[in-house]
Amino acid sequence: MTNRTISHIIEPNLVIEGAGVLLRRSFGPHITNKFDPFLLFDHFSFNNPIEGPIKGFPTHPHRGIETVTYMLEGTVRHRDSLGNMGTIAEGDVQWMTSGRGILHEEMPQRSANGNNLGFQLWVNLPSAQKMSQPRYQEISAGTIPIIEKDGVKIRLVAGEIDGIRGPVTEIAASPLYMDVELSAGSRFMVNVPSGHTTLAYVFEGTGEFADQVVESVSMVVFQNDGDQIEVKSEAGVRFMLISGEPFKEPIFPYGPFVMNTKEEIEETIRELRNGTFIK
Repeated sequence: MTNRTISHIIEPNLVIEGAGVLLRRSFGPHITNKFDPFLLFDHFSFNNPIEGPIKGFPTHPHRGIETVTYMLEGTVRHRDSLGNMGTIAEGDVQWMTSGRGILHEEMPQRSANGNNLGFQLWVNLPSAQKMSQPRYQEISAGTIPIIEKDGVKIRLVAGEIDGIRGPVTEIAASPLYMDVELSAGSRFMVNVPSGHTTLAYVFEGTGEFADQVVESVSMVVFQNDGDQIEVKSEAGVRFMLISGEPFKEPIFPYGPFVMNTKEEIEETIRELRNGTFIK
């Protein structure tokens, strides 16, 4: 086994999205497609009173991507153009495949402690699936496997560790998506396929990733060679580990749409304007 090394570390930018929601964004959709198959990673936190009331994300469209919402604290109420509605609660995951098109809204709510914390990941779809039927995988906290060993606690959303599989399945990018927490003095190692894009978003504490000390809040981007990730921590660290197989296709992103060509984006906008976007 060969340990991955770090390519670079991203310091998230503060951005405003939706109806005035403050986010930490590590990266967003770009034609260069540097993090293929991943398109966006946002860390949301609505706990500073200066931000005012949580305003949320009113009805908006998506096409050609998957959006993944993982809640740490607080909730998100959602509904869409297909008639689905519900609440993503603490520890829950919603993996939405927008496919050919969906309109939905997401409205965050604070916990009893006044907090709303979580993440949103966008995953690309390959060209053959961009116009597929929209679908959801609604994963409740109680169905996510928890693996605890030698001071390491893992909540496994997608992928496989030691014969245990996460509940999210049938995703084209063959992703690994997990919440990893190391207690003081512990060590974590996991296998990842060589060539898969691999990221670690450090959101609590400090850890040693590939022999480099990384403090929260930071996004670690690993080199694509090597088939193992090693993390150590003297004082404790918590991070999201994300890995997936690149599609190696050109992309043309435009707001909430990510297609392969400019012409496909232009067709999407025409459909949205003439009322044929939702099939």
